[in-house]
Amino acid sequence: MEENFCIAAFASRLQVMALEELLKSWGIAASIVTTPRAVALGCGLSVRFDEKDAARVKALYQASGMGNLIGFYRVTRDRSGRAQVYPLR
Repeated sequence: MEENFCIAAFASRLQVMALEELLKSWGIAASIVTTPRAVALGCGLSVRFDEKDAARVKALYQASGMGNLIGFYRVTRDRSGRAQVYPLR
């Protein structure tokens, strides 16, 4: 079964925790996950969220004034668990 989700990758673990908390406070399902190797940058952790919430997540991030963002990505995992990572536009 294929799995699709989005992540926000940061250079700082503090920013990862801050974004997760912000999203949850706005009722958006979010969790902290290991950043896929394909991103290969940052602190090693990212915030995971549903693709349907991407526009809202981006808007909340921009309004928050947080820094250290590496980028927003769409992740697709195939049946074997391999992840394909694409920049989220």
